[in-house]
Amino acid sequence: MSEGGQDATVGDLVVATRQGAPRAVARLISLVENGAPSLREVMAALAPDTGRARVVGLTGPPGVGKSTTTSALVRAYRARGERVGVLAVDPSSPFSGGALLGDRVRMNEHALDDGVYIRSMASRGHLGGLSGTTPQALRVLDAAGCDVVIVETVGVGQSEVEVAGLADTTVVLLAPGMGDGIQAAKAGILEIGDVYVVNKADRDGADSAVRDLKYMLRLGSAAGGGGGGTDSADAPGVAVAVAWSPPVLRTIAPEGTGIGELVQALDDHARWLASSGEDVRRRERRAAEEIEAIALTVLRGRMVGVQAGGVDVLARAVAAGELDPFSAADRLVAGLTG
Repeated sequence: MSEGGQDATVGDLVVATRQGAPRAVARLISLVENGAPSLREVMAALAPDTGRARVVGLTGPPGVGKSTTTSALVRAYRARGERVGVLAVDPSSPFSGGALLGDRVRMNEHALDDGVYIRSMASRGHLGGLSGTTPQALRVLDAAGCDVVIVETVGVGQSEVEVAGLADTTVVLLAPGMGDGIQAAKAGILEIGDVYVVNKADRDGADSAVRDLKYMLRLGSAAGGGGGGTDSADAPGVAVAVAWSPPVLRTIAPEGTGIGELVQALDDHARWLASSGEDVRRRERRAAEEIEAIALTVLRGRMVGVQAGGVDVLARAVAAGELDPFSAADRLVAGLTG
């Protein structure tokens, strides 16, 4: 029986994944993406092996160099001997529904490295720049022994904020000439980033982009009381954690310029997370959101099962004015959970 082969059982795949076998990891992530019936069994088996990897989210508008920066980060982490997983969420093909694989093409230099696992995932219409199955795929890479997992979002623009709820550290990537600070604020990225990077810093306008970012971050910090720290405790004897101040860095990813400083900033943020207790809070919040998403998926599946009868009957009653929509929704939920 080959590791990750077609005749492998779920138990075999789980064992091989714990050993970091690439084919087994690929098979399990495919089970995740396809919503296979064995998915519950897989997640239950992997649960004790998760919660160890650092999750770095990389987001930003299309064309800022996310894939090139991801590749440079992988190179830096591998130089330190760390195992790296990459979940690169690509746009879905309008024909097959699969990922377009643009990101994997740009990270081809790591294809033969056993210490790197790169997986492209199709967004499949899921909003927020991620795939709906990203949290479970992340768990597979965590259990496979990855020290760092980089989640690169699809690059859809102003809705690309969901990664902040998934990552321990969120890196927002921008480039000169791709919009001013006001546009960045509109996109919501000034609220989600832990580290900001102006890539392609050799281009005209880089200084202006850095200056605008720093100015907008200062405005946001003044309005919101600081960036993400727990600095509100006034009780005697209670240690007050210093708020994290997001740095603004410059990189030229193809040349590796500034990547060392970016890795240092990620390390600094990881230490801040641990010292402030924010790492536990973020992971608990991530788990809560994952539980809620799974529960909603289950309920939607049950709703499809009763749609031909229950929903249609309730809809007719609401349309005819015989029932209000809130009461109808209460009856539907009672029928789904009863």
